[in-house]
Amino acid sequence: MTAQDLLGHALTGTGTALMAVAALGLVRLPDAYNRANAVAKAAALGVVCVLLGVFVLMPGVFTAAVLGLGVVLQLLTTPFGAYAVGRAAYRSGAPLARSTHRDDLGGARRDGGR
Repeated sequence: MTAQDLLGHALTGTGTALMAVAALGLVRLPDAYNRANAVAKAAALGVVCVLLGVFVLMPGVFTAAVLGLGVVLQLLTTPFGAYAVGRAAYRSGAPLARSTHRDDLGGARRDGGR
């Protein structure tokens, strides 16, 4: 096994572990806001690590182009998706966890002012 294989497998293994942590956070965290945050952060980084690992294992120009596009799209769309999920949860009245000490939007109307 070469150093390239070791690095590629380490990156894909790390990415898989990060996605497993995201799945665990989805099940174990107390409210929708914490769950959305955990999934957005860990899963996005996990997917990027897996894609980088695949590139290390299968180097090439076409592979770099496709996987580079995948990395860029993942890093651009995940924060917007997490924001949309959190906003939808707040607007639908999803309760905050008891450990949450601040609700910065608490004075705002739930319907967005409409």
